[in-house]
Amino acid sequence: MKARYVLMAVPLLFVFALAGCGGGGDDTSAAGPPTAQIKGMFGTMPKVMASDSNPITEEKVTLGRILYYEDRMSDSGDISCNSCHLLDEYGVDGNDTSPGHDGTFGVRNSPTVYNAALHIAQFWDGREPDVEAQAKGPILNPVEHGMATAEDVEAVIKGIPGYAPLFAAAFPGEDDPITFDNIAKAIGAFERKLVTRGKWDRWLVGDGSALNRQELRGLETFIEIGCTTCHMGPNLGGNLYQKLGLLEAYETADLGRYDATKNDVDKYFFKVPALRNIAETGPYMHDGSIETLAEIVTIMAKHQLGKTVTPEQSADMIAFMTALTGKLPTEYIAEPVLPQ
Repeated sequence: MKARYVLMAVPLLFVFALAGCGGGGDDTSAAGPPTAQIKGMFGTMPKVMASDSNPITEEKVTLGRILYYEDRMSDSGDISCNSCHLLDEYGVDGNDTSPGHDGTFGVRNSPTVYNAALHIAQFWDGREPDVEAQAKGPILNPVEHGMATAEDVEAVIKGIPGYAPLFAAAFPGEDDPITFDNIAKAIGAFERKLVTRGKWDRWLVGDGSALNRQELRGLETFIEIGCTTCHMGPNLGGNLYQKLGLLEAYETADLGRYDATKNDVDKYFFKVPALRNIAETGPYMHDGSIETLAEIVTIMAKHQLGKTVTPEQSADMIAFMTALTGKLPTEYIAEPVLPQ
């Protein structure tokens, strides 16, 4: 799939006019409810990011939560999914790139796992179709978890007696349920319920007091300059690929999606990041090279849209993006006691 660049022409004051809210005034006051056009542009977040091929059950989720924190599925015995995707830190570790089992750093930034199951594909280059397939990658990656084979992973889990009843409950009727595929399915089922919601979602369903005027101005600017060309839908991104440096060259040695497809036309294409919780998931870009939202807003406007944003526009858009921060499901993500 290739992303087409189509600049969305949106009249000035589109959001304010249709939301029944004028510009100016107290930035902390209510902004008014969303319009049908805005709802159609973004949609609402599902409560569960379901999968027909991996039905979610309570038993599977329980097992997946444990496996997400399981550090014995690594060569060093101290790297888990949560090492790079910390659930109590919005699913990231705050590093440019993350260290693996022997301390070697990877080459790409570790993106958040929250709301990730809604993406078109997984990883920056989209090389895996879903979170179940993605769960396998880091475990067998020589830099990340460093496990040599799927059979080695299975042997580790089978060597821990406490896992046998958990797998039997999660995958009933299977003679040998402790398989690498089932490990990935359990982790995937757990991740499919890592959904966050916040004030943005309250506003989308009609709570006009959820966003203030500056946040709504930021949304207006976000639409007006063309950000919704790529950042649309419930996750505000994650649903297409786009070339980095579409209108103005951006220097990077990473070939992006080409690494997955080996097609020349895919060079410098990356999966568009989703913007939910973006204020909490820096640093930014595929290599973690951009530290702040202010920097990334300016860079993306220039290189993707050919626009120069003013300090006021930047501040407003950052206010809007900060309003995309959701509440963490603290009970759901509580660290479990690992089986012995």
